Amino acid sequence: MTDSPRPTLSVFITGTDTGVGKTLVSTGLLHALAKHHTRVVGMKPVAAGTELINGQQANEDVVALRAAATCAVPPELDNPVLLPDPVSPHIAAARAGVQIDIAHLVACHSALAKLADSVVVEGAGGFLVPLSASETGADLAQALGLPVVLVVGLRLGCLNHALLTAEAIRARGLTLAGWVANHVDPSMLAQDDNIAFLQQALQAPLLATIPFQATPDPRALAFNLPQTWL
Repeated sequence: MTDSPRPTLSVFITGTDTGVGKTLVSTGLLHALAKHHTRVVGMKPVAAGTELINGQQANEDVVALRAAATCAVPPELDNPVLLPDPVSPHIAAARAGVQIDIAHLVACHSALAKLADSVVVEGAGGFLVPLSASETGADLAQALGLPVVLVVGLRLGCLNHALLTAEAIRARGLTLAGWVANHVDPSMLAQDDNIAFLQQALQAPLLATIPFQATPDPRALAFNLPQTWL
């Protein structure tokens, strides 16, 4: 009698805001998970903003996720929606004449899950970033139904942003699987006090604390991964 294959591990990465280190955490998680899973892959369902990279227009977050993966997958699966303008997805989509279809994004994730042992899905912007006039990133997260990791950018105002986001995650019936404290502002006062408060208030495990670095290396990040992820 052989053991049945382990189901694919998938997690959804969101942040307290844009620019708080979601891609750094997502790529770091891919490297950490690769120590326990053979096939790890990242997914950026919606990416807004492209630049010339290696001779073609690409999104830097998508490029970073692909570089951290251990297997190659069809680009239409790991980045179904690529929009040229670096603005809110609903505006970028309207400018590009694209309609973001959450059901299609969920189907792409399901296809990816059949090709990988673990999938790290990086959301766009903050949790409630608009994807259209009527749907947000929270609707996508809810449709995916994955455990959520919250990246908290440690700067003035982060306590309010973190608590509001955690409340919104749980209001959607989703599990806040953990959070990451990312020191994005080296001048912020009482950073340790802020972390200590959030450890109590968020009621979720602190998976990593990332020190401020001008050029951080995702391979060097240390994560306290839940046992169920190993």
